[in-house]
Amino acid sequence: MPAPRTPRRVASVIRLRPEHAEKYRELHRAVPRPVLDALSRAHVTNYSIFLRDHTLFAYFEYTGDDYEADMADMAAIAADPETQQWWTLTDPCQQPLDSAQPGERWVTGEELFHLD
Repeated sequence: MPAPRTPRRVASVIRLRPEHAEKYRELHRAVPRPVLDALSRAHVTNYSIFLRDHTLFAYFEYTGDDYEADMADMAAIAADPETQQWWTLTDPCQQPLDSAQPGERWVTGEELFHLD
């Protein structure tokens, strides 16, 4: 039996617009099932979002075989109306970092240290 694969750890950040902080908290108390299902189908597990000083920090583990393909599939899967509606609610709450590329929202961080 092959050894279980170590998940790929992914961290990303984006700013939270201060005037939308409470709305963003409220939205994440009840994430719609289709949004959660899209993440699961893309092999995203152990997903958390943290907030500090108007900066959102997200962490998840990717357990699939082809990260780029699964992230592309997630974008396609997320074309469902409920997920699109979710993004119309959450996107205005967020402000990409200055280092984000055009069209990029959450920017991925570089892992510098890990302890199991």
